[in-house]
Amino acid sequence: MRSICLILMCACLAATAVQAADPAGIKVLVAYHSVTGHTEKLAQGVAEGVKRIPGTVVLVKRVGQVTAEDLFSSDAVIVGSPVYWSNMAGEVKTFFDNWQLKFGVFPEFKMRDKVGAAFATGGQVAGGKEVTMLTILAAMLGNQMVVVSGGGAFGASATTEGQSPGIDDQELGSARDLGSRVAEVTWMMKRGARRDE
Repeated sequence: MRSICLILMCACLAATAVQAADPAGIKVLVAYHSVTGHTEKLAQGVAEGVKRIPGTVVLVKRVGQVTAEDLFSSDAVIVGSPVYWSNMAGEVKTFFDNWQLKFGVFPEFKMRDKVGAAFATGGQVAGGKEVTMLTILAAMLGNQMVVVSGGGAFGASATTEGQSPGIDDQELGSARDLGSRVAEVTWMMKRGARRDE
């Protein structure tokens, strides 16, 4: 009887290990622009949240360094920007423009059904962080992506002016929550797609 119990326990542990090491894992790209380091710090928080979900690989890159392979091989893309004139930074806008101009996203909608999310940093409390996240999400919706929020109504954000050290623990926690939520939703979508195949 002990042998049978031991065999069953080993079989259960092996099945759990196989599930955790799912070869069809997911990849999340965290792309951002940062000059002062604040948005980069928030990007690292988002990446930490993604890593909380087993079987998930995260790639963190500045928007100017993202390749077509990085973009198309990712199951989810989380984009972050500082607020420039109540909108995303020009470098982030160029990143989205390159989806078509450089990477050839259209007319096939190569980003369709990938999960997308946004985060932003800005100097003031009412300085345009929500508008910035909404413009990022609008670009994703235009590419027929599935957008999610987490950490806040539109994504994660941080107010940096007059703050020491610039981004506090609560804001980093919000970034981690966003990363975890994106990874969780991406897993749900991938499992659902596999059932439909």
